[in-house]
Formats: sequence, C-alpha cells, structure tokens
Amino acid sequence: MNTGTRRTRYNLLPVALLLALGGTATANTLNQNVSWTVDRAGTTAKYRIVAYGDSIYAGYNGSVSNAAKYSAPTVDAEYLSAQWNADIESIRRAKSGAVASDVYQNKIVAERSYMQASSTRVVTFEMCGNDGLQARTSFKSQSGTCNYGVLDTAVANCKTYVASAMDYINANANAGVKLKVIANLYYPGYNADNVQSSCRDASTGATVNLRDRFLPAIAKMNYWMCEYARQKGFKCADSFAQYMGADYDSNSDGQIDSDALRFVAGDTEAGYLTRITSTLRSTLRDANTKFVTSSSSYDYIQSDDTHPTYTGGTVSAGLWGGSTGTGAPRYTSFTGGKSPIWSQYGHERMGWSLTVYNPATP
Repeated sequence: MNTGTRRTRYNLLPVALLLALGGTATANTLNQNVSWTVDRAGTTAKYRIVAYGDSIYAGYNGSVSNAAKYSAPTVDAEYLSAQWNADIESIRRAKSGAVASDVYQNKIVAERSYMQASSTRVVTFEMCGNDGLQARTSFKSQSGTCNYGVLDTAVANCKTYVASAMDYINANANAGVKLKVIANLYYPGYNADNVQSSCRDASTGATVNLRDRFLPAIAKMNYWMCEYARQKGFKCADSFAQYMGADYDSNSDGQIDSDALRFVAGDTEAGYLTRITSTLRSTLRDANTKFVTSSSSYDYIQSDDTHPTYTGGTVSAGLWGGSTGTGAPRYTSFTGGKSPIWSQYGHERMGWSLTVYNPATP
C-alpha cells in the first residue's frame, strides 16, 4: 500500500494540565489565541476571518506554549487571500479544553469585538468536542450499572450552546460579514473505542460496546450543528464526513464515501442517525488512516489520538499569551480550488472544507 502517513510526537504535559486538556476537568483550560495575517504580494485590501472554538481551531499540538500556525481557519484564510486577491487576517480566539458553554460565554460573547470589526467577512466556530470527551471519560470509568445520562447531557448541552452561539453571532457580527460557518465533530479514537465497557446495561446485565454508545451521541451532536446551521443562516462544514469516510466508493453504492456521509438539508434526526450508525456504518474508518484512494492514506490525527495533524510550523500560543504575526501565503493559487496538500493533513482538510462556502468576493 502506498501511504502518506504522518505522525508527530510531543513532550508530555504536566499531569494536571494534561488532564484538563484531555477533557476530565472543566476548571483548567488553556487560552490559545493567535492572529496571523496572510500577506499577499501587491495587495492593499485587508479582510478578516474570525474563528472561535476549543483546541481544534486553536491548533493544539501538545504544547503549553505554541500551536499550529496553519490550523483550519488560517488554512481557509490562505484560500481567501487567493480568491479575493487580498490580505487576510485570521483571528483565532480559542480555548483548549473548553466545553461548549465555555466557548460560548468566554469566547464568542466575551470576545465579540473581534467579529464586530468592519473588516470581518467570515465568522466560524466549533465546539462540543470537550463535552463529548468528558462524557466518554466519565462513561469509561463507570462500574456497576451503566449510566447513559452523561452522554445525553453532553448532547443536550451541545444543542443548547450551538443554537445560542449562532443566535449571538447573528445578532452581533458586523453587517459586512458574508459567511458564517460551523465545523462539526469528527470521531477521535474510533478504533480505540471498539471495546467493552466496565459497567453493565440495566436491562441485559451485559457490558456494552463503547463505540456503539458513543457513535450515536456524536451523530446527534453533528445533526443538530448542521440542522441549526440550516435554520439560522450558517453553513456546516462536515468534518465527520471529511475525516471518517474514504474519498472513493468503498461499498460500491455509487457514491464516494465522504460524500455519502455528509449532512443533507432536509435530513431528519432519525434519518441521519440511521444513515451514520447503520446504513453506512461499514464505510466509517478511523481518521488515523484516511484513505484518499483505495491504496493511499494519510494520518489525520496526532499521536494523542484526538487532535488534527498539521504542517507549516507553529506560533506562540498558550501560557505566555497569544501571538500576532504576518507571512506570505504558502500557495498563491489553487488549481481546482484545492492546495497540493489539501487531503494530506487533518487541519488542511478541515480548512478546505470551510472554503467550499467562501463567497466569490469580499
């Protein structure tokens, strides 16, 4: 098999901070704010993309002091720079370890001024990953009778704060904003979760498969992210489909797997869940091995089995504050709307998935 797998390992964090970022605590989180301007030669116009979120948009890489320079929003900024022939300022207001309520209250609401700037043209956010991680950690630690309520609570909280975030952005973003987009959740640890629980189901008395329980919960979160987006004037970048499905037709149903898994406007929750957890479940693959053809794959997940892989270096972001920087674009044009590495790294793929909704002009 011709593979393009890339995996980087990082120094271990102090235990307390590692626990916080891994989702077992809510009090200790890490602000990782970055402003990076893609400076295109020969241009004078400058526009802004503002991204709110947790460790995903932060570009978390295991470090308390730096993060990926080109996390998904900044990848999108590079595409926008070429499309609009302009400089694009990528503002990432992110908090690694934050649950949805924290992202909403302490990033989107508390730091609304970033999206209120007159130069802002795109506002994007992602959340709920840490709600899911914390629920998973809680469920894995259970003994005795299984309590599925922790998963239900995570789904309910996600729905509440996704809807609130969209409403708040709609009410507060600058009138010049052309695009508002949410990125939904991929499933980190898909293979690792294919094990039995320590707790036992109240009805059967048997242990349960962890993945069988976690997949429907993630699917519910993703459905409502995309459905609320449809209802509230946002677009939905379907990270689940982009990460978890191959870029070829593995089951001979006439559809490329990553396309078949996408949310479709008009989906009902029941219909979407059936498609993801049953009809097309055989096409789901762990994103550590993202097949771009039947014989070539890339690793979309870092060695922590949680965060997306990236390329393009790092910037300061963490315990000693965020950073502001400027640099020339890595690519100045995109054949067919895709960079040469669009499918090779997790952040490059997520960034590209944001670009498909980019307006033609600023």
